[in-house]
Amino acid sequence: MLVVYACLAFSSFFEMLEWWGSLIGGSATEDFLATQGDKWDTQWDMFLAGVGAITSLLLLSRPHDRQLAALPDAGSAAPPQQAAPAASLRG
Repeated sequence: MLVVYACLAFSSFFEMLEWWGSLIGGSATEDFLATQGDKWDTQWDMFLAGVGAITSLLLLSRPHDRQLAALPDAGSAAPPQQAAPAASLRG
């Protein structure tokens, strides 16, 4: 879910940049942003970013895991054993 949240956060940040640009640029910004009069453009952009992130996770997670599992374990030895706990000092 972290991937989905990161995509939505980036999308939200980008929409804020567009909004700040429209405040600075005035009416000329409308042509640059290409909203074409769609008042729901920001919501659509963020919705589609979320759909894309979820779809990517659903379609690509297993192939990615298989590719990671197929990698050779370069230089991986068994993890060092932890020392046995010290004897209790009860008297």
